[in-house]
Amino acid sequence: MEVEGNECGRTATMAKEVERKNINDWLPITKSRNAKWWYSAFHNVTAVVGAGVLGFPYAMSELGWGPGVTILILSWICTLYTAWQMIEMHEPEPGKRLDRYHELGQYAFGEKLGLWIVVPQQLMVQIGVNVVYMITGGNSLKKIHDILCDGCSPIRRTYFIMIFAAVQFLLSHLPSFNSITVISFAAAVMSLSYSTIAWITSLHRGVQEGVQYGSRFSTDAGNVFGFFSALGTIAFGYAGHNVVLEIQATIPSTPEKPSKKAMWKGMIVAYIVVALCYFPVATFGYWAFGNGVDDNILLSLEKPRWVIVAANIFVFVHVTGSYQVFGVPVFDTCESFLVKKMKFQPTWFLRFITRNIYVLLTLFLGVTFPFFGGLLGFFGGFVFAPTTYFLPCVMWLFIYKPKRFSLSWCANWFCIMFGVFLMVLAPIGALRQIILEAKDYRFYS
Repeated sequence: MEVEGNECGRTATMAKEVERKNINDWLPITKSRNAKWWYSAFHNVTAVVGAGVLGFPYAMSELGWGPGVTILILSWICTLYTAWQMIEMHEPEPGKRLDRYHELGQYAFGEKLGLWIVVPQQLMVQIGVNVVYMITGGNSLKKIHDILCDGCSPIRRTYFIMIFAAVQFLLSHLPSFNSITVISFAAAVMSLSYSTIAWITSLHRGVQEGVQYGSRFSTDAGNVFGFFSALGTIAFGYAGHNVVLEIQATIPSTPEKPSKKAMWKGMIVAYIVVALCYFPVATFGYWAFGNGVDDNILLSLEKPRWVIVAANIFVFVHVTGSYQVFGVPVFDTCESFLVKKMKFQPTWFLRFITRNIYVLLTLFLGVTFPFFGGLLGFFGGFVFAPTTYFLPCVMWLFIYKPKRFSLSWCANWFCIMFGVFLMVLAPIGALRQIILEAKDYRFYS
């Protein structure tokens, strides 16, 4: 009887293991693990170098030269450090891979607490990014239309956002992270291209007549809230950490060749590209237009027309790919919950319904609240700062427990304090900006 009981127990365990493997083979993050290190490079470029870079000159005009450059450099260093931490924590012990951000949270804080700390924040980041990209894609299409068709009747921005959404409805049905590789590569190339156009055109235009670098706002309250909002805009530019573990999950790993080596190589390349995009756009854009720069630098660059059209096409292609890079982990979370917890069957129909509902949700939010500048600052401060700047450091302290006042301990606490500073102050200024923009806004205009 005891032998039979043990046999039944082993059979049940094997059946559960087979079921778990089948589900993982169906879910988009763990479906394919054959990625190369360069996949990591352009996935991370696509994730990090977002349309938020176009708002950096405006953020500089709110911060001023000294604080602006300081915050840019500190953010680059701090987020590269926290990215390295996440890559290291992907495999905290031999044979164990933490393929998703919430799995790392559960490993650090416990099954239930880790889930509640990470999942709400990560979902807010991913949905927030996709809403902003929905708006950005629509704005770029509208700008292309307005430039190329001078005498045409104006078309509502809502319709252009819907055109962008139609593309996402199609692409969202690609099965796995690795299946969007070509789209992600194209998006990475486009992000470097439009960033280069933005700063070279600003440099070519030179300092505009009557440019001023003083206070952007006429009141002290405006200056303070503008400073706060700018912090969020810069934080928004470093959103890629929310998909770092999911990207690393697609890379094969063995004891001899752990995934962290390939992932770190790709991350270094990605952050070099980030520096080549962010610093020139922010500094040359502000240098050329001063405190008169628009919240999207491409709106300030009105000539030559063909360059601006090309840049907006590049932006459209980039946010198309970026939407998918942030969307796939959301699909994975939703489908994992429905299959593992709600016991739905892993079918194409479940995937079809889930993904269409998600794209529809981001479309609705995008056409209802198209406040590009304010949304950058609000999401950047409220949810990007925790998940990018200091949550990885808190997890590192919980898991590895570095000696007090050691270099690792000090570096982690510096990033935590910097991240909390951004999280508390940025949403205040951004919320005020959204309220001011909303005063004259008509829904679905």
